[in-house]
Amino acid sequence: MSERGPVAALGARAAELDAADELAGLRKQFVLDDVVYLDGNSLGALPVSVPGRVEDVVRRQWGELRIRSWTESGWWTAPERIGDLIAPLVGAAPGQIVVGDSTSVNVFKALVGAVRLAGEGRDEILVDAATFPTDGYIAASAARLTGCELRPVDPDEVPSRVGPRTAAVLLNHVDYRTGRRFDLPSLTSAIRSAGALAVWDLCHSAGALPVGLDEHGVDLAVGCTYKYLNGGPGSPAYLYVRAGLQDRFDSPLPGWNSHADPFGMSQAYAPAQGALRGRVGTPDILSMLALEAALEVWDGVSIESVRAKSLALTDFFLECVSAYVPDGRVESVTPSAHAERGSQVALRCADAGVVMERLIDRGVVGDFRNPDILRFGFTPLYVGFADTERAARVLAETLGQEQAGPVGG
Repeated sequence: MSERGPVAALGARAAELDAADELAGLRKQFVLDDVVYLDGNSLGALPVSVPGRVEDVVRRQWGELRIRSWTESGWWTAPERIGDLIAPLVGAAPGQIVVGDSTSVNVFKALVGAVRLAGEGRDEILVDAATFPTDGYIAASAARLTGCELRPVDPDEVPSRVGPRTAAVLLNHVDYRTGRRFDLPSLTSAIRSAGALAVWDLCHSAGALPVGLDEHGVDLAVGCTYKYLNGGPGSPAYLYVRAGLQDRFDSPLPGWNSHADPFGMSQAYAPAQGALRGRVGTPDILSMLALEAALEVWDGVSIESVRAKSLALTDFFLECVSAYVPDGRVESVTPSAHAERGSQVALRCADAGVVMERLIDRGVVGDFRNPDILRFGFTPLYVGFADTERAARVLAETLGQEQAGPVGG
């Protein structure tokens, strides 16, 4: 790339946008270096408050108080307390989200629970045909266990495919590969109008864009916390059960932590009231309280402002890519329409795996999705416009080097 004019102009634009960014001050709340980190849609950056909190949990709460911390340090109530911190980020009132277990386990709980709620005569589960593989595996297992037929469908086809036999529909709010955002309100309405239950996977939307679980009548939802919520590697996932369903929600994994009297040690199971029915066993306190500390960065931050910056960042990235990268070298598979875009940009590129390795070597960290996708996630809490311009520029330079000689040579 020999033209310096576009670089200077877009670099100046980036500086102006960063100066006007109302969220720019949040960057200092994260442990970051000179790397352009665009993989927060896989693992969010470390909030600066987390190491000290974890040290306190380990040294004082566990080391000194020991068993007393279940009550004195609030360990026992952490799953629902932290669930209430996540609730406003996904548009839910308190008392409907419980934190714990992995996303996969919560998908299982939600999907089997949905089939049980649907009742007799409904023996079909619809699942997003391009879903993240684990969701598909879990859906297939849930179908076998409940005697249902599993039908993979394109989300756009759900209104015409959902019917009187459908018990539940499992969909992703944002496609993990392309970054496409699906129309949660209209799809939920179509599902519920057919008498089925809507189960949404929010892994690639929670913390990046408004969801509106309560507003749009979603029945059940799950999500991870280590992406845009920055909870750390393997941090616990969460389960949302709409308030109107909680008294009938029959979890397929009834554990002592979801018992109405967990310390009664009864051989007969009696479910707790409310979202606590989604609990199973003893919560993972160390990672759960690290997540609680990480969520403090959201104090005073509106998800609407995060969404506005997300769209501005991805728009700017696409503009820079268009200006810097030779025509035909990459193709965006992320929708250009804001209503259909999550908080990532996916570019189709020949030799994408090796190209991403070169980008990472040069301080631009995204990720590769087989067979030919370069994926860049934009976390508005800590990604700026100068980061965005630099990523596009380094991408263009990397592809220019690749054209000058064999990739990997």
